[in-house]
Amino acid sequence: MSILVLHRSNASRRPHLARAARYAREHGERLLLCMEHPGGDAEHADAVVPVDTSDVEATVAAVRALAASEPEPVRAVVAFVGHSVPAAAAVASELGLPFVSEHTARTLRDKHAMRRAFDAQGVPQPAHGLARTVGEALAQAERIGYPLVLKPVVDNDSGYLRRVDDAEELTEHFDVVRRGAWAGVDGDPLHQWAVDAYGGAIIVEEYLTGAEISVESVVVDGTTQVIAVHDKPLPVTGPYFTDVHYTTPSSLPSDVRRRVAALAAAAHRAVGLDTGAAHTEFKVGADGTARILETAARIGGGPVYQSVRLSTGVDLVTAVLDLARGRTPDLTGRAEPVPTGFYLFFAERAGRIRAITGVEEARLDPRVQEISLYREAGDTVDVPPRVWQSHGHVVFTAGSGGEIARTFGELSRSIRFKLEPRY
Repeated sequence: MSILVLHRSNASRRPHLARAARYAREHGERLLLCMEHPGGDAEHADAVVPVDTSDVEATVAAVRALAASEPEPVRAVVAFVGHSVPAAAAVASELGLPFVSEHTARTLRDKHAMRRAFDAQGVPQPAHGLARTVGEALAQAERIGYPLVLKPVVDNDSGYLRRVDDAEELTEHFDVVRRGAWAGVDGDPLHQWAVDAYGGAIIVEEYLTGAEISVESVVVDGTTQVIAVHDKPLPVTGPYFTDVHYTTPSSLPSDVRRRVAALAAAAHRAVGLDTGAAHTEFKVGADGTARILETAARIGGGPVYQSVRLSTGVDLVTAVLDLARGRTPDLTGRAEPVPTGFYLFFAERAGRIRAITGVEEARLDPRVQEISLYREAGDTVDVPPRVWQSHGHVVFTAGSGGEIARTFGELSRSIRFKLEPRY
């Protein structure tokens, strides 16, 4: 039997592929990988099909040929990146295997369709609308009020997401965000369909105040079980929205966490997310009222997978693979989660890396559980909104939330990207 992973290159998902390869060996399965330019990721697979998973029809055709050539049937389909979820849904439908439906996969990539689905089921969220021109955006602003967030219709991993505080800022930044939003998704499975459907529009929505949290869940037969909630202790207020620091378990009161869990389940039902991992983000106001930002049919990005495993003992990759193989996953976590945090590295400006400091010292720190660099000296780096992925991460544990905060402070001061001087 074989497990099929539909994938796109992503440095932060390398541990997911490594765990999938071990899982396959443990269960006597072959691991098959469909991705364009697999590079070093190919070492985890027994067979690789080089196909661009943004082309859903080509991916289905490639998998059909692969399945015909394999000595054993494909019995599971998974995706660890949101970009490949539509292709995975189509492949699973073709093979008659468990996965979210093709309609759900499309809704989760189309943020406007997601908003409509939440509205239809009464899931609390920001006021929102579409705008193709500055004039349309100003009209939406009259209805919604400032501050606003400008964001892409098609999920492009947080790039070109911008806060504007008044009509002057909206007029100044609207076209820049609109152009960047659509240029950033030209390789997305929904790109051409979305261009035809939305005519270059972007979403204009209410800016929510409060604490931002990330909820990691596993959905089994339509029932959501929340595994972990991450706080984002650094205020994410804009103008761009770059995640830098997560901690778990959450410091929110237990009654707020229960309400958030119920809202996450309602959001998953609204979009038809009935199996697999779910990554759902909320803003929680000072009064404890939560409103959803978005949800996705995947494990959270960056080192969320490692953070959840270290804190709760639940392996989300194992859970996803179990579900894909028709098994009920063991989601029993620790009675007391281990305080865990991670820090995502970004450069302070665009340029060429001269050196990365503090890494070797961090490796010797007993609190540090993992440190990974996606860039090295000599590489050129950029800054948001032109990039969305960090340049590396460090995951750490401690005995208390206070110690997690102190550890983050130390690591954020010591691990630095030194850039070549400007001339």
